[in-house]
Amino acid sequence: MSVLDVQPQRQGQPPVESLAGDRHVAALQTAITRSQAFLLSEQKPDGYWNGELIVDSTLVSDMVAYHHWNGKVDKEWQRKAVNHILRLQLPDGGWNIYHGGPAEVNATIKAYLALKLAGLPTTDPRMLRAREMVHSLGGVPRMNTFSKLYLALLGLFPWKHVPTIPCEVILIGKWFHVNFHDMSNWTRSMLVPLAIINHFKPTRPLDGGITLDELYPAGYHERDLALAPDPEAITFRNFFLWLDKLHKFAELWAQAGIHPFRRRALKRAEQWMLERFEGTDGLAAIFPAILNSIIALKALGYADDHPQIQRAEAVLAKHAHEDKDTWRIEPCLSPVWDTVITMICLTESGVDPHHPKLVKAAHWVMDREIRFRGDWFAKNPAAVEPSGWVFEFDNKWNPDVDDTAMVLLALRQVPTDQPRRRDECFERGLKWMMTFQCKDGGWAAFDKDCTKSILEKVPFADHNAMLDPECADITARILELLGYEGWDAGHPQIQRALDYVRAQQEADGSWYGRWGVNYIYGTWQVLRGLTALRLDMNQPWLLKARGWLESVQHEDGGWGERGNTYDDPIYKGQGPSTASQTAWALMGLLAFGEPDRPSVRRGVEYLVRTQNPDGSWTEDETTGTGFPKVFYLKYDMYRNTWPLLALATYRKALQGQSAGQVPGRKGVRL
Repeated sequence: MSVLDVQPQRQGQPPVESLAGDRHVAALQTAITRSQAFLLSEQKPDGYWNGELIVDSTLVSDMVAYHHWNGKVDKEWQRKAVNHILRLQLPDGGWNIYHGGPAEVNATIKAYLALKLAGLPTTDPRMLRAREMVHSLGGVPRMNTFSKLYLALLGLFPWKHVPTIPCEVILIGKWFHVNFHDMSNWTRSMLVPLAIINHFKPTRPLDGGITLDELYPAGYHERDLALAPDPEAITFRNFFLWLDKLHKFAELWAQAGIHPFRRRALKRAEQWMLERFEGTDGLAAIFPAILNSIIALKALGYADDHPQIQRAEAVLAKHAHEDKDTWRIEPCLSPVWDTVITMICLTESGVDPHHPKLVKAAHWVMDREIRFRGDWFAKNPAAVEPSGWVFEFDNKWNPDVDDTAMVLLALRQVPTDQPRRRDECFERGLKWMMTFQCKDGGWAAFDKDCTKSILEKVPFADHNAMLDPECADITARILELLGYEGWDAGHPQIQRALDYVRAQQEADGSWYGRWGVNYIYGTWQVLRGLTALRLDMNQPWLLKARGWLESVQHEDGGWGERGNTYDDPIYKGQGPSTASQTAWALMGLLAFGEPDRPSVRRGVEYLVRTQNPDGSWTEDETTGTGFPKVFYLKYDMYRNTWPLLALATYRKALQGQSAGQVPGRKGVRL
């Protein structure tokens, strides 16, 4: 029996509560208290929270391939890595990129290769099923550029059919319409080492004549390996494919040492990497860039015992999780993000802001402020003091807007024994963040106006992450902060942001979620942000959003959605109910100040009913987004933080309070 003691559910009918009034409130309070105790117990000794970022099999597969390329394979480590990969294989033989999703071609081929390198016979039933799935997905020719490049390193794919990543791109300054800084922050970090690799082409053929010829559905033919042009004669894609041929011709000269700019570009790329190793947990503090940088340094001639190599390898080791049977690795670490979300949830739910653990967390967060002019300055040379926060422990070159907004939402609520320091920190961060508003009124994650769509046509842009466009979810989070800080909705920057948000609304009333899966995430954040601004929430366009949320509520009272919504919006709101997405939807509905709506009561009941005795929630689904259609994240903290915030928001609504209105700070004006 659940905490709310619901009556048996009839087929096709929502659950009917048998408890009301005081007993309902008592059950709600019990759930909140349990959740608070659980989260407080999870704090690390230094004052932060950090949950695991759980991802698909591709990172472990890449590590197996890397160690074989490097010629140093620890057999016991490989056994554990193989166990992890096999545990993620689907019944149909493939590997997916989010929980419950279909087999995906890159993940499946990478896993197949890792297993083959580890010695699993191709006649093994698991390999046979994988091979059949690869054929149905189009085989090796359908892999993306970065995956093909890793195959080329092992002699398993011809370099001449890997789209060229020319080093000279780093020399193109702001004087040119499309330049190095017009690519997204994360793409720059991945491409610089890949450009070095592309020059040296440090192929290390595998022993034993291993190939992947069996993964070509029609047999291995070079005619199938080149990227197909558009059928129209004149398109940007066809222009870039022609340019790629020109680059490959120039590569022949570069290998002969007579390319006019290559030596200079290689040196600049090397210096760029080494410079960004400083003050960071590896290049950009993300797995692809770190691994690429290790390979690039070795291609440049750095020995295995060189301090920079050892340093990068030590960083990767910090991302790993190992037990007696398995080994897996995180794409990055998320202590700042997890910490500030947890701080918000605890304070909103009634934990005393002076609680020693919250004060300690606030000090830890303030210590993480970045007072350094990083790569953001190239596109945003604003005359403000450098500030901002990052996702990870250390990454001074790349503070981001989204983390900074969430940090400020947390800091405004938690007093410290250094209130002046907190206020100065807050105001610096706010002023810095506000300079990142883009031309159309929205905010993006890392850079300002990083939206030149022509870059999506280059041959190596198939990782779906060349740009860093503005998005409604980040923009609305900033509006939420400004609303709590007392900014007037008529402020010019807010007006521009509101125009942007309204323009992004879908026809059915929902909003696309860039950094969380997906329309539930986007819609929740917009509604929460707008109600914080004290807008009239009874406007038709906002009521339409509420109607959409209610239309996708499941019979069990929860909400759920999967990554397939990025491939086709027809799947909006479809997927198993989850604690995190139910919490988001609830907070979206509660933005209208009507806690007694049946949809709200059913959603609250779902969260209370599914809470574990220790105050946590169980969630298998992948509800975080890295790169839509390419890479997804399961934030293990989400299942326990967002439900607490939703229940706290509900309790405040019952009490007639507004979420986020925590006394202590005065509004800040620029």
